[in-house]
Amino acid sequence: MIERILFIAALVGHFALHLAIYNRLNATGMRRVTIKRIVKLFIVTCVVIPPLAIWNASPTEIFTNPISAMSLPVKVYGLVCLASLVVFGIPWLFWRPILALESIDARRDVRMIDVQKLNDQPLHRSVRCRVAAGIPGNQIFELAVENVELPVHGLPTSLDGLRVSHFSDLHFTGDISADFVRQAVIESNRWSPDLCVITGDLIDKATCIGWLREVFHDAIAPSGKFFVLGNHDKRIADPNDIRRPMEAIGWVNVGGRVQRIRVRDTEIDVIGNEYPWFARPVFARPVFARPVFGTPTFANNKGSSADFRLLLSHSPDQLSWAREHGIELMLAGHTHGGQGRLPIAGPLLSPSWHGSRFASGDFYKPPTTMHVTRGLGGVHLLRINCGPELSLLTLRSIPSRES
Repeated sequence: MIERILFIAALVGHFALHLAIYNRLNATGMRRVTIKRIVKLFIVTCVVIPPLAIWNASPTEIFTNPISAMSLPVKVYGLVCLASLVVFGIPWLFWRPILALESIDARRDVRMIDVQKLNDQPLHRSVRCRVAAGIPGNQIFELAVENVELPVHGLPTSLDGLRVSHFSDLHFTGDISADFVRQAVIESNRWSPDLCVITGDLIDKATCIGWLREVFHDAIAPSGKFFVLGNHDKRIADPNDIRRPMEAIGWVNVGGRVQRIRVRDTEIDVIGNEYPWFARPVFARPVFARPVFGTPTFANNKGSSADFRLLLSHSPDQLSWAREHGIELMLAGHTHGGQGRLPIAGPLLSPSWHGSRFASGDFYKPPTTMHVTRGLGGVHLLRINCGPELSLLTLRSIPSRES
C-alpha cells in the first residue's frame, strides 16, 4: 500500500515538475524559438518517462510493489519527483484563488458580451480559428467587461474615482477579426475612462500592424492613453514598427521610461516596465527600511517624486520591482488567467516565475496594489472558464499601510 501511494505521489510530482518548468521557461527573456524547442523536449519527456519507468515491470508488480520493480535510476528520479511535489505542489495549493491569499477585496460587476452576435461577418479569419470556435465551452468570442471598484493603498483622495480602462494581450495574429478588440474599445468609450492603458502583446504578425490604427484611433481618454510592449511584440523584426503607429494616433509609449502627467491637480508618474524582453526604468537605488522582524516598511524607497505612481508592466513578475520602487498601483497581463481554469482548483498554466499565483485578479503586497487582467486574445485559440477580459477600473482611495 505504501509503495502504491509513493508511486502515485511521484507520478503527480513528475507532472508538477514539468508544469513548473513550462511556466518558468515562458517567463524568461530567452528567444521564443529557443523556448519552443525546450518546451517540445519537455513535452516529450513528460509523456515518455512514466511508461519507460515501468517498462520492465509486470502488471502484478506495478499494482502491488511498483517501486521495488523499478531500476535504481528510476528510483532516484522518483525521489526528485517527490521533492518536486513538495516544492511546487504545496505552494500551488496554498495560492489557489479560492483561498484569496494576498488578494484585495475588489467589487466586480461582470457583463458578458457574445461579440459574434453583434457582428454580421464571422469573427474567425482562419480555418483553425473556425474549428477552435466550435469546441464546446470555448470562450474566445465571449468578452467579459469587468467593472472593478479597486481599492488602492496610498491613492491620493483627489484621484478617488479615477477611471482607468485596461487593455492587454491583444495578440493580433490574423486568426480573429479586429472587430473583437474593436468592440472592447467601443465598450471602453461608453464607460468614459480618464485613462486608457495597454500592457503589451499587441502584434504577433506584421501583416496586422495596420489594425492598430483601425482599432485604437477612436479610443477616448481625456487624461491620456499609454502603452508598453510585451514578449510577443518581439516577433516583429523591428518593434518600433508597432510603437510608431500607436504614437501617431495619440498613444504614449512609456516602455522603459516615465511619463509625468497632471490629473485633477495631482501629479502622476506613468511608468513602463517591459522587462525582461525590453527595458525598464532605472531609478536611484531604493532605500529599504528593514525591521528586525516582519516585512520591509518601504518607507523611503519611492521611485519618483510624484504624488502617485502607476506602473504598466507586461508581466506580473515585476511586482517585486514595483514594491522596491514604491509603486502604488501596478497593471499587468501576460498570463491570460491561465488560459483555462479548473473548477475550485483554478489555473494550471501561467507563464510566470510565480506559476499561477498571480494568473489574474487583484492583489496587494505592500506598498503595491496589482491588477492582472486575463487579456483579450492569444495565439492559443482556446479559453475554458477563462474568457477574454476588458478591465474597467475605478480607483478607490484607502489609507496606505506598511504591512
